[in-house]
This record gives sequence, structure tokens and C-alpha cells, in this order.
Amino acid sequence: DNKQVGVLVPTTILAEQHYNTFKDRLSNWAVESDHLSRFKTKKEQKLILEKLDKGSINIIIGTHRLLSKDVKFKDLGLLIVDEEQRFGVKAKEKLKYMRENVDVLTLTATPIPRTLNFSLMGARDLSIINTPPKNRQPIHTEIINFDKKVISNAIIRELQRGGQVYFVNDKIAKLDELAQIIEEIVPYAKVAIAHGQMMPAQLENVMMRFLERKTNVLLCTKIIESGLDIPSVNTIIINRADNFGLAELYQLRGRVGRSNIKSFAYLITPPQSSLTKQAVRRLHALEEFSELGSGMNLALKDLEIRGAGNLLGKEQSGFIGEIGFDMYMQILDEAVSELSIDTGAEGILPAETINELSRLKDKVKRKREIALESDISMYIPDTYIEDENTRLEFYQRLSSIINPDELTDFGSELIDRFGKLPVEVESLLKHIEIKLMLSEKGFEKMIINGNTVELFLDINNEEIFTSGYFEKIVNQINSSLSNSARLKQTKNSLSIYFRISRSENSQQKLSEIYDLIRILSNL
Repeated sequence: DNKQVGVLVPTTILAEQHYNTFKDRLSNWAVESDHLSRFKTKKEQKLILEKLDKGSINIIIGTHRLLSKDVKFKDLGLLIVDEEQRFGVKAKEKLKYMRENVDVLTLTATPIPRTLNFSLMGARDLSIINTPPKNRQPIHTEIINFDKKVISNAIIRELQRGGQVYFVNDKIAKLDELAQIIEEIVPYAKVAIAHGQMMPAQLENVMMRFLERKTNVLLCTKIIESGLDIPSVNTIIINRADNFGLAELYQLRGRVGRSNIKSFAYLITPPQSSLTKQAVRRLHALEEFSELGSGMNLALKDLEIRGAGNLLGKEQSGFIGEIGFDMYMQILDEAVSELSIDTGAEGILPAETINELSRLKDKVKRKREIALESDISMYIPDTYIEDENTRLEFYQRLSSIINPDELTDFGSELIDRFGKLPVEVESLLKHIEIKLMLSEKGFEKMIINGNTVELFLDINNEEIFTSGYFEKIVNQINSSLSNSARLKQTKNSLSIYFRISRSENSQQKLSEIYDLIRILSNL
């Protein structure tokens, strides 16, 4: 379509590799490809930018250099962001100016929490590739303390089978010291050092010698995180793994096991008692999800550990904690639904899509969300639905149910697919049914605590009082519920306070509460 394509990558090594791939695959076509990185001289960069502005370069591959003010496209049509998790919020803010009328494809093995949340709430499309290359094996992952004997055994085993080793450290300053240790514990190891502060020619020479197998242990920083595909390297040792993020560790581990040979990843940490809770959770998540194609599960774990943060702007922490995740997601869903309809969709979308969006918007408006605080355990255990993605899908479906028939069908499907409902799931479905009954009658909150239940009426909903429903509640309390219920009124709230039988059995307790709500909903 006479448009240009920009391919944004995080490292110079990856830019070089992508450029060679594009050049090879498109050599028979009238397509001009080039790349921008710090390996290019000032003169070469100036020439590339002129050709890009004129439109004679069709595909440009580059690092953050592509985000510079002097980079101008004649007509950019597609932006591809590879290893999206490596780009910070500031870089993504700059991308907005490039992408107002541009299609965007982001590629990542481990989407960052904010991006993943965009997809889960429907603001972005998501495709997952789960099929690994043929004969690929899972990577054996182990958390160890810094032990020279364990490290030497790992390196020796790899070298004896004719392979090579990555040894990753978080700081450049310690590389020389570590090189001495490795040469001391494995005398025949040929150690090479690589990091991002080296001159381009020097770094290129180190990498070429490693590729040609003139060295067999590459001692480096996380510079190897993206783009390296060397099948002969099948052991990686990561020192101070607790200082790396979950996505970084997953990417680093992915540098090995790129053939049909069994590979090993060792994560060196101080004693776990000295680590933060988040660091321990990150490390154990990586150890747990070692099977092929587990990037999505790790990303979901990262979302759970770190939270989603603000979806717009530079800030990393959102306000979810202030209002609760359920309320936050409801507000977000409403905003996405309204934007889908209200931003000129008539000229873009077919009529049936517009009608469907309108139906969804009405559904959101009809559904009155009841705040519920309960001391009764209610959730879907991982022993019932083992796959995390499937559990998440069922939670999302449950949150969108708006009538009892849908809830009945939902419960039947769970039984059909996973067997008899555990007590926790039964409680969850019963709580949802109670919320549906209360929402029909104009309640806004319910608190279950010990042997007391408090139902708060929405005092801003005039229909409760004009329809005669409130009068029926008062009559019911004065007659059959006089011993267990009373009305409570404060300046800002009106509620019904119940006392129920003391019971150690949560199911009996929930059943009694359900019967009470049933009485009120039938008035």
C-alpha cells in the first residue's frame, strides 16, 4: 500500500539480527530494508534518515534511536515493537505520537502487567503462540546459593559435552572478579567478557569469537537478554537473580535450550531469608513455570505480584488499592464499552457490530454492582481448575453474569467439565446469586461478619421508597423478623441489621442468609 514499516527493537544485537533476516527473506522483492543503531557512523545514520524521509526505505529496523526527534517517515503504516517488555513507559509515550494512524503489532514472550491488562480487559487484541519448535525440551531451572563446587560442576558438565555457557551478572564492576573465580574453579574454561559499555568493534569481536567457539564461557551482563540464538549454549548461570525482574529472568533463561539438547538454568541468590517477599515469589514462579510456552503464565503471575498500574501516562502505580480491583475493572469496562460506541464507530464498524456494542453498553448500565464483604471462603481452587488461564477465564465470565439463569448454566458447565463443585465454589456461586437478588431490589452493599449480616439500601434510589418496597421491608421486620432484624439509620446510610444462628458450618450459615435474602427479594 506504499506505506513504510518501522521495526523497534531493544538492543543493537537484535537490530543486526533482524536486519539480516529481513534482507535475506526479501532479497527477491523490490523492498529496501535498512537499520539504525549505534554501530552505524554519524554519516551512515544521516544518509539513512534522508532516505527514510524521502520514502526510498520501505522497512527500517532500529533501537531506541528510532524514537529520536530527527527520525521522520514519509508515510508510516505499520509499527512492529519486538520484545515489548524491554521498553519503558517514557518510550511508549513517545510511540503514541508515531501511532495515531498507524497499525501496531507488539511481540513479547512475557507481556508487562500493564500491557497484559490491556488485553485481558479487551482494549487490545491478543494472540498466543503456544506450540514450541520441534524437539525443543523444557529447561531445568534451579535456585542455588553461590557455591563454587555447584558452579564448577555445572560449567564442567556443559563443556565436557562440547557446549558453551552463559554466566550473567547484574553489575559490570564485578565481571573481572568473577572471571578470575571461573578460571580458578574450571582451569580449562576460555572466558570472554561482554557488556554494553564496550566499544562496538570490541563487543562485536568478543561475540564473533564466542560464535566461532574460540571461547566457551561468556561472562556478561543482561546484554544477551534479547536476540541471541546460539544452539550450542545450553547452560546459563545467573548471579544475583533476585536483582532481576520476572520477565528479564524468563528472557535470559530463554537464551539456552534453543536446540534438541537438554539445557540448564541456575539462579544464584543470597539465602532466601534475606530476600524480599516479591523477589522470592519471582524466583519460585520461574522455577515452577519451566515447561515450554509458559511465558503467558509467568506474565499473569507478574501481574498478580506487581499489579497493573496506571494504564495511561507515565506513572507506574495506579489507584486500584483505593477503590478495589472489582470496582476498578467495572469502571474500566464501562469506559471501554462507551468509547467503543461513542468515538465515531458508525463510520468504521458494520451496523450489527454497533448494535452488539449498544447491547453491551445497556448490559453494563443495567447491572448494579453490589459491594460484598464476607468472612465465608469463596473462590475457585487451583486443585479444581489447575490451568491458571482457564480459571481466569471463568472468573471473568462470572463477573459478567446478570441473571440467575446464566448463573445456573455456569454452574452446570463447571460440573460437566471439572466434576463435583468444591465447597468454596458452591459458596462463590451462592454469593453471586445473593448479589443478583439484592441488585434487583436496590441494595448497594452487604456485610457478612460472624453471626451478623448488614444490608445497605441505596438511599439515592428513589424507586425503593416510591414503589412501596421500603414499607414492605418495615412490615416484614415488625412481623416475622422482629426477633432477628432491625433497621439502622445514620446521616449517610440506611441498613437492615440481621442476627443469624451461630454456626461453625459455613454452608449452613450461607444457607440461612440465602433464605433471609429470598424473603426480602420476594416482597
